[in-house]
Amino acid sequence: MAATDIGKLKIDRAGLAPKKRRRIRWWMIVVALIAVGALFVVFAPHPVTVQTASVVTRYPAQQVTLLTASGYVVAQRKAAVATKATGRLEELRVQEGSRVRKGDLLARIDDRDVRAQLAAAVAQVAVARAAVASADADERNSVIELKRNRDLVTQNFVSGSALDAAVARNDRSLAATNNAKAALQVALANADNAKVAVDFTEIRAPFDGVVVTKSANVGDIVTPFSSAVDSKGAVVNMADLSTLEVEADVSESSLSKIRVGQPCEILLDALPDVRFSGSVSRQVPTVDRAKATVTTKVRFDRLDDRILPDMSAKVGFLSSKVDQAANRPTIAVSTDAVVVRDGKPTVYRLKTGDGKSTVEAVTVTTGAAYPDAVEIASGNLRSGDKVVVKPSGRIGDGTPVALQAK
Repeated sequence: MAATDIGKLKIDRAGLAPKKRRRIRWWMIVVALIAVGALFVVFAPHPVTVQTASVVTRYPAQQVTLLTASGYVVAQRKAAVATKATGRLEELRVQEGSRVRKGDLLARIDDRDVRAQLAAAVAQVAVARAAVASADADERNSVIELKRNRDLVTQNFVSGSALDAAVARNDRSLAATNNAKAALQVALANADNAKVAVDFTEIRAPFDGVVVTKSANVGDIVTPFSSAVDSKGAVVNMADLSTLEVEADVSESSLSKIRVGQPCEILLDALPDVRFSGSVSRQVPTVDRAKATVTTKVRFDRLDDRILPDMSAKVGFLSSKVDQAANRPTIAVSTDAVVVRDGKPTVYRLKTGDGKSTVEAVTVTTGAAYPDAVEIASGNLRSGDKVVVKPSGRIGDGTPVALQAK
């Protein structure tokens, strides 16, 4: 019985064989995938590391620019308009931006006290005139009496002492007349002084210009020295906008490139799309020791209402005058960005999207050459586009690229 049972025991290998073959098949799949991945890594296109530059807007005047300096627009004729009188501001007729003519009334301070003084001075003038008239009458009477006494002395009708008394009275009347006339001059001077004091209460424009800032309001105390608490000195600040110039700081080492009358191009930060022509009017004959610069003043050939004092400006000093009609903006790129492909000038523009960067071939037509760039006369480029600098032969339309770290 035991022998029969042992004979029945055996290993069924039919069920194990398929499992062995399945294990071998999975390993083959894994090896194949690894091989395919390795081939993809080896033969797949890798991004080409490139440098880029921006497409910029250039002007023909930049070709003849010798030097560029920064500065500000400054009115050469300006004033802080104040008064010599002290008082409370009662009337203010202007505000910022008001255009005024020379002599226009800008403001007025309380003038009741000085007008009362003027009235008293005018009354004193009247009293002095009356005194002069009285003295003149006394003088005429003394002259008549003196003549009469001289005739009577000749005829021995009066004594010599009477003639002496008449002469003395005439001298006194003449002195009284002179004193009265002098008092009249003093009264007239006092009246003029009182009138000037009244005029000081009226603050008027010293020249034609524009009110730039307002420093006081109605009710403020105005004093010429502005020493009292909360008192104001200048009421308004004015500028003559017809005298606007750019004051630029030119390096001491670059003065040899500057001359009076030299043509310039002025660019204001507030008006970046407008180029103004100008010329050097003068140089301040003093060097700023701290900055080693000389202030150079540049006048505008033609002023614009949009130009305001204290605007930031950049001045390009030109070697020759540029026709403003022809000074129109052009598109330019770095000279190293233009290469010849298939016999045509080509620029490779950077395209980004979905986390990838590629390049696009753009056929262009070049124009005028700048010191560090070339004009793009035609081509689908815009200011601000990024283009590849010194593209190698590996670069083509659609090539993936990576930007070189700076």
